[in-house]
Amino acid sequence: MNHFFESIINLFFPPKCPFCGKVLDAVGVCSKCEKDLPWLPEEQVVMTDKDLTCAAPLWYEGAVREALLRLKFRGGSALAEPFGELLARCAAERFGGEFDTVTWVPVSQKRLETRGYDQSRLLAEAVCRHWDTRPMQLLVKVQDNPAQSGLQGEAARRANVLGVYDPADPELIRDRRILLIDDIHTTGATLSECVRVLRDNGAASILCLTAARTPKREKKGKNS
Repeated sequence: MNHFFESIINLFFPPKCPFCGKVLDAVGVCSKCEKDLPWLPEEQVVMTDKDLTCAAPLWYEGAVREALLRLKFRGGSALAEPFGELLARCAAERFGGEFDTVTWVPVSQKRLETRGYDQSRLLAEAVCRHWDTRPMQLLVKVQDNPAQSGLQGEAARRANVLGVYDPADPELIRDRRILLIDDIHTTGATLSECVRVLRDNGAASILCLTAARTPKREKKGKNS
């Protein structure tokens, strides 16, 4: 964004901490909230389970959960920017040099029309702004399946997303090293299905990145 227009926007709509609402000089998280956030332990930031490798900086609980719910369901699209800064930092630290293309887990057309935006696309765009690049749409959601949040159990979640994603253009996927961005990592069913579609269409490698990970299974000593 042009720095002049950015300064004008910040004058009338100053950036705020996504967790406590404190007005800031620049997009990000205030020092107090950053200290108090539920950061994943260093050894759990990257999780590998079967064919899924996914990094997340935060646990999905407390203020993080509330902020992501606002982003996803309550019109809080501006929250993508501060989360994008956290995601860009995490990706640089954990996956630096391991991808050449950024994409996102898309919502269905019906959900896009209802919500007015795709929160994972906004996160991907916010991340890419830190690297002076843009994400590419590599997947489309071809079915408006029930929300994963309303389903119990990994088997039900995996069945719910089977076949709901198609490649936007297989030629754009072939031989790419992809960073796939989503908002929340729960069981990994959605991410795994997207990874499968990308791999079946010739992706060289796929790494996943989410803003937060649901803590339940990890804290019981199981993989998510």
